[in-house]
Amino acid sequence: MERVILHCDLNNFFASVECLSHPEYRDVPIAVAGSKEDRHGIILAKNELAKARGVVTAEAIWQAERKCPGLVLVPPHYEDYARLSRMVTEIYLEYTDQVEPFSIDECWLDVTGSRTLFGDGEHIAHTIRNRVKNELGLTVSIGVSFNKVFAKLGSDYKKPDAVTVISRENYRDILFPLPVNSLLFVGKSTVGKLNTFGIKTIGDLAGCDKALLTDLLGSHGETLYTHANGLDKEPVRRFDEEDDPKSVGKGITFRRSLICEDEVRIGVVALSDNVAARLRKRNMWCNCVQITIKDDNLHSINRQKKLPSSTNLARDICDAAMGLVTANWSYKIPIRMITVTACDLTGSPRAVQMSLFDAPEPDERAQAIEHSMDDIRSRFGKGAVQFGTVLGNDIGVNTGEKKEKTDED
Repeated sequence: MERVILHCDLNNFFASVECLSHPEYRDVPIAVAGSKEDRHGIILAKNELAKARGVVTAEAIWQAERKCPGLVLVPPHYEDYARLSRMVTEIYLEYTDQVEPFSIDECWLDVTGSRTLFGDGEHIAHTIRNRVKNELGLTVSIGVSFNKVFAKLGSDYKKPDAVTVISRENYRDILFPLPVNSLLFVGKSTVGKLNTFGIKTIGDLAGCDKALLTDLLGSHGETLYTHANGLDKEPVRRFDEEDDPKSVGKGITFRRSLICEDEVRIGVVALSDNVAARLRKRNMWCNCVQITIKDDNLHSINRQKKLPSSTNLARDICDAAMGLVTANWSYKIPIRMITVTACDLTGSPRAVQMSLFDAPEPDERAQAIEHSMDDIRSRFGKGAVQFGTVLGNDIGVNTGEKKEKTDED
């Protein structure tokens, strides 16, 4: 049986939610923007009027204001976005239990088994689109296709408030002329490599020799070949299924740049604490730690190292991260942002072959301390207990801090 997959993408989601709360914003160009004071001074979302004047997500506020004089800036209200996202998802769940979120404003739906009740895929898509608009005041673009990748291309193809059907009969005509970076998981680096070989459209990619793509991009090349040719068979997960992450990370753009090891340690301790707590919540361990460092000129590096044994303790993650910073960065160069990521995750600690001369420090006490911190935070909030290193800092570090998100994250 041919699958019927929908990809639903709420249009200008953050900005649209702000317009629901403030109807006066509907007829003016607005943008949801981060805090200039905390140096999150970027555009997180924009409405259609701002978009028409060239405002783009993730650009600096001053750039957006130069393009669009009179641009109205509003702060983000993530609780409102989460609430509306849940309400939209409740509508989706009336048509299928196979609803897989891709972000706060995007979901895949498998409605293959729903057609006898609600009509064909295109009819279901229009029904959902009209309900979201009439019941919640939001618009959604929906792609309808026989796999997840083409359904997402369909939702991107026509915006806002539209339904696009990508079928086996028309996908070559609609998708093959599109630039190759329209395809899911084709970033700037991949585009550069593909363009070197004259691969500039999805059609070029689909017609390319699979062995060449594998030589060029490794297993990712084979994946892209599969996606471009409509061969993707990845299922849509049930809404209640847990997705095991491949990594867990946390980043902070500091209120001011860091200029010494002690200041960097404050940030790394807080980040490692956040990452470790999330690992323990999922009952997972990491075997590798990665850091990303960005300076004031937005130059960045990524470094990682394997751990001698699996861990989900902030102490171990912090030690590894600080070792990477010290080995790969000069403290003479101010640091604007750091991300700490736990990689190579497993559901249980990996066994380690030890020599007779190994004398590892027992970690039972550290485990007990950090699990106790988890318990306190679950009862009294994330800020109820912190490592002493981060208390009273002036760089904007807080273990309960939330990362700024754009409506395209």
